Amino acid sequence: MRTKTPESIVIVRFPDCDPFNHLNNSRYIDYFINTREDHLSKVYDFNVYQYAKETGKSWFITQNQIAYFVPALLMEKVKIQTTILEWNTSDILVEMQMWNEKKSKLKSLLWTKFTHYDLINQKRIKHNDFLNEKFSKYENPLTNRISFEQRVMDIKRKNK
Repeated sequence: MRTKTPESIVIVRFPDCDPFNHLNNSRYIDYFINTREDHLSKVYDFNVYQYAKETGKSWFITQNQIAYFVPALLMEKVKIQTTILEWNTSDILVEMQMWNEKKSKLKSLLWTKFTHYDLINQKRIKHNDFLNEKFSKYENPLTNRISFEQRVMDIKRKNK
């Protein structure tokens, strides 16, 4: 079975930084989502855009929750890890973490909720058997069901 927690190295680029040479807050989400798309394609052999073109179905983001711990700096190599915390009939909750390259300092944490959607009929839909078979086995829930705020506090406690 493929990994439940794929990770990739990304370099923080100049146009994405603020005047302090920190990755701009809004760009964290772009880095996370782009990396998740790469993981779907490279690790799980699933092209979300081809799926949308062939089926008329895709996902849209219904919620983002993000916490920033340590700035990502200009030209720094960061490691982004993604995992499915929850897979249900029509939603996916994905946790994405950005670390320094050695994975010793967590820089940011993102929870994104994706909702499966019929692009033609413009309505929320359930995951079909193909998607359930392909992805539900990669669900990687936390030991205890907790809120995003509790997850952030747990991480802060562990990294003191």
